[in-house]
Amino acid sequence: MPVTPQNLARSYKNSAIETASPEKLILMLFDGALRFMHSADEGFQEEDCIRRNELINNNILRAQKIISELQASLNMKIGGEFADTMYRLYDFVNEQLMQANLKKLQEPLRDSQRIISELRGAWAEMLAQQSSAATHG
Repeated sequence: MPVTPQNLARSYKNSAIETASPEKLILMLFDGALRFMHSADEGFQEEDCIRRNELINNNILRAQKIISELQASLNMKIGGEFADTMYRLYDFVNEQLMQANLKKLQEPLRDSQRIISELRGAWAEMLAQQSSAATHG
């Protein structure tokens, strides 16, 4: 493989994923979902109807795959009520994304972005607290 900026970036990204803790991988999944939702949201500004629908569809489908991965990462056996609630919340987000895609509506997409953004923020805060406790504890 030739050394190009794209190949170096891909290699760095793969290395970051392979060496990340499970908790950090969840954060990366949230970031990926938000990135694809943002790209889908930007697709609504596209004037070319075919390109617009393609951007919205492809990016929403990618976000849905990530949401499904987040859902699959839940430990339903030991997660109790929290895991149950998160499972239903991910179902809701996926349903909203499906509606946004089928009907080409921004509102359910933006609702999904808000939910995932809040979850991402809470997860990042929890990781920061764990890191701080490990450093000072």
